[in-house]
Amino acid sequence: MVTRHALIAVLGWTMLTGAAEEKPALPGWMAGCWEAQSGERWTEECWTSSRGGVMLGSSRSGKGDSVDLWEAMQVIADKSGSGMTFWASPNGTKRTPFVWRADAEPGVTFHNAENDYPQRVRYWREGDTLMAEIAMADGSKPMRWQYKRK
Repeated sequence: MVTRHALIAVLGWTMLTGAAEEKPALPGWMAGCWEAQSGERWTEECWTSSRGGVMLGSSRSGKGDSVDLWEAMQVIADKSGSGMTFWASPNGTKRTPFVWRADAEPGVTFHNAENDYPQRVRYWREGDTLMAEIAMADGSKPMRWQYKRK
């Protein structure tokens, strides 16, 4: 039989450990170079390891020997340590911020409801595969990539 004091202690521990999970660590599990290929179409994405609260990323996509799109990206921890921001600059355009928000999904999800498309950027791992998805804030119009380590 569980006593009232034991139950309160367990609930208190759960609340404390849950609060600790709200402070995110940069997604170091994204580090490395990754590639997705479908026929002649390909996308490559490379991420540095986390250092000093910053991860740097680059991406390029194309068909055969031609590059259709390239992108400079960063994931930067907030000075307070309570969050992080994903910055995207496709083809060298002005950097667009997407702010991390805790949710029930695996991995990390970044949001910017004021951006035309995408409004949500999400990364997660499934074993040795790096998964990436962009979509509208409500999850509609998704585009998904499955990357293998290059």
